[in-house]
Amino acid sequence: MRCSAAASPWLPDMIRVKRVYEAHEKADGRRFLVERLWPRGVRKEALADAEWLKDVAPSAALRIWYAHRVERWPEFRRRYHAELVAAPAHWQPLQAAAKRGTVTLLYAARDTEHNSAVVLRDFLAAKR
Repeated sequence: MRCSAAASPWLPDMIRVKRVYEAHEKADGRRFLVERLWPRGVRKEALADAEWLKDVAPSAALRIWYAHRVERWPEFRRRYHAELVAAPAHWQPLQAAAKRGTVTLLYAARDTEHNSAVVLRDFLAAKR
């Protein structure tokens, strides 16, 4: 769940990733839902404390192309990274929040290692 300390200007736990279905913890800090679509089976009240930044998520076309097929992971990372570079206004609020304290990026995917929140966390950690 952590970004590497070497890649980050912040402490290792400042940007966390977590499945939206996991329980809220005090250590989560400020929570952001970083999915384009609302997660299945999650009531809006359950995420009342989280900000929904759907525009920072991968484009619909990229999400559909990837379809959580692990063999497409390297190319998905490259394409999503390019989308992030092209739209700094979408991720800069996350960067600013992470400089002030712990931020948790909430995602819905079952795969905890191959999802857009991991790419976003690594992208933010690389920004100094």
